[in-house]
Amino acid sequence: MTRSQLPDRRPAFFYQPLSSGKPRSGLRKALQCEQVPLSRLAQRFGTPLYVYSATMIRQRAQAFDRAFRSVPHTICYSVKANSNLSILRLLARLGCGFDVVSGGELERVLRAAGRAGASRTVFSGVGKTRDEMRAALKAGILLFNVESESELAVLAECASQLKRRAPLALRVNPDVPANTHPYISTGLHRHKFGVPVRQARDLYREAAGRKFLQVAGVSVHIGSQITDVSTFTEALEPVAALITTLRQDGHAIRYVDTGGGLGIAYQAHQQRDFSSQIRAYAAAVMQPLRGLRMHLLLEPGRAIVGPAGTLLTRVLFRKKNGKKTFSVVDAAMNDLLRPALYDAHHEIAPVELEGQPAKEIVDVVGPICESGDFLARGRELPVTVEGDLLAVLDAGAYGMSLASNYNTRPRAAEVLVEDGSVKLIRRRESIADLLGAETRTG
Repeated sequence: MTRSQLPDRRPAFFYQPLSSGKPRSGLRKALQCEQVPLSRLAQRFGTPLYVYSATMIRQRAQAFDRAFRSVPHTICYSVKANSNLSILRLLARLGCGFDVVSGGELERVLRAAGRAGASRTVFSGVGKTRDEMRAALKAGILLFNVESESELAVLAECASQLKRRAPLALRVNPDVPANTHPYISTGLHRHKFGVPVRQARDLYREAAGRKFLQVAGVSVHIGSQITDVSTFTEALEPVAALITTLRQDGHAIRYVDTGGGLGIAYQAHQQRDFSSQIRAYAAAVMQPLRGLRMHLLLEPGRAIVGPAGTLLTRVLFRKKNGKKTFSVVDAAMNDLLRPALYDAHHEIAPVELEGQPAKEIVDVVGPICESGDFLARGRELPVTVEGDLLAVLDAGAYGMSLASNYNTRPRAAEVLVEDGSVKLIRRRESIADLLGAETRTG
């Protein structure tokens, strides 16, 4: 089965016949999102355009909830994966909490879900500022994931100034490889994240001695786009031992934040049933923690929104340099950075297909003045002509959230589709938007 047939895509992105008859060249079909033709969305909102399936986001979040129903847990959606306010509201209505890594992300949670959302929010990250800590204390977040001794001291200072208790977990670094891209691996001692497990006991003792700090949990996160779930078991085994020791020391450890990182299949041959995958993940996470009677905090991001989004782009020009063929499209590395940053693979599908189209080896590249501006290199794709629409699949995570204005390019619009209804959830930026914040001098 080829990815052009989009296995496991219903009810999100799938091909639908355009007519009942079969022209001489074969059946024409068009890619749709929840029964809405993507070509119609491109015509209405322009390209580049991010399109998300609300149904798929909801279904995948609920699958996480079901997989962990046997234990107390909170799904703390990782805001950095996709921080659009409408998506955060959708998840908040499902009862999800949030994982934030900046004051800006915290403000998004407050705007999308209010104080109730903040009360289900964990604040991670190695470089929290005093202003961010104070904002989180005032919002009444669930937990600070503290990543260094210095941060612990500053949090104690901020909490004392505000006379507010700061519930915390130390993020421990288990020195376990995540078997993923080195840029998104976070669980080894050479990485900037967390504190070594062997130092944690002393830091918990120090935290317990601070009047306005409240020891509440232990946190671990070893990376992103992890497909071997046994890695989670390996990382949580030393965490489980640490929890036992800390409780013996008299600490009331209620939460274990297991982080996120569950990967998705970006290529057709990697596809597997999501329900089976999430059950295997849950088993891997819970096995080391069995008998500890903990409240689990889970931080999925990519696994919820990644397959629920696609980036629509239009072919501007076709060209050849010697034997090399290029399709120049209107989406670029500022719209989807992952291929340039991680050499990441995203399947690309024509929005409309007719019969069994001829194929070619092509580079799909953007307009930005960098040789690293590509969406695919050396990819076998159906032959396109100028004006054709392409869909870059599995772009719901780390697509728009990593977008920039490089080359003074306005960022794309975003739409959310649900049961045939289409909602513009972010308008396309204008050049005026980009220039408006700059100070005029001279």
